[in-house]
Amino acid sequence: MDIIFLGGLEIETIIGIYDWERSTKQTVVLNIEMAYDIQKAYETDDIQYTLDYKAVSKRIISFVEQSQYFLVEKLIEEIARLIRSEFNVPWVKITLNKKGAIRGASDVGIIIERGEK
Repeated sequence: MDIIFLGGLEIETIIGIYDWERSTKQTVVLNIEMAYDIQKAYETDDIQYTLDYKAVSKRIISFVEQSQYFLVEKLIEEIARLIRSEFNVPWVKITLNKKGAIRGASDVGIIIERGEK
C-alpha cells in the first residue's frame, strides 16, 4: 500500500481542560500518513483516482477549527474517524502535537494508527 502524507499542518482550535484553554485558541500541529493505492492515478495521470490531499487538508482544518474538545485523545480519534470514513482511507497514522502544553518541553502530544495497511 502507498502512503500519502500531510506534514506540519498547523490549526488553531479550542482544546484543553483548564478555564483559560476554553477561551483561548491554541495551535495543534498534525502529521498525517494515509494508506492509499495510487496505481490507477499513476496509470491515468488523473486526480480522480487518488486521494486529493488538498480536499483532505481543507476538511480537517474546517473540522478542527470548529471543534472544542477537552482532550487531545478525543480530537485525534475524531480526525482519524473523519479521514477513514469520508475519504475511504483503510489506514491512517496521525501525530498530534500540542506545542507548549508542558513548560520546558517543545513538543507534547499523541500518535495513533487506525485501520489496516
